[in-house]
Amino acid sequence: MKYLLDVNVLLAAVWPTHNHHADTFAWLADKQIAVCPICELGFLRISTNKKALGADMVTARRLLAKFCSDLQGERIHDDLPALDSHPGTSDQVTDHYLADLAAKHGLKLATLDEHLKHPSAELVR
Repeated sequence: MKYLLDVNVLLAAVWPTHNHHADTFAWLADKQIAVCPICELGFLRISTNKKALGADMVTARRLLAKFCSDLQGERIHDDLPALDSHPGTSDQVTDHYLADLAAKHGLKLATLDEHLKHPSAELVR
């Protein structure tokens, strides 16, 4: 099985200071991974936000590129029309889109979000 990585998994895996880094990195050890532009953009946005991690853009981009290269991550297109995803609430829009996108590509969405209830989502433990 190949996994599309949610933004929270990317953040935990890439940043050693993240409280879920060790567990997430261990979970990823034998997994095939994929990323998409939405996940990459979310990673960059949160990594460089001064209220979050506050990294500089060059460092965040370099670390993301290295992580994807080291794990031989596949890049998939955000090719699911937004209206083909059916979230129930505004809080579910992106999570359900990513899970539906993963399903479209025959993947599972790897996430740290315990509240995401979707058949294509798998909790990273």
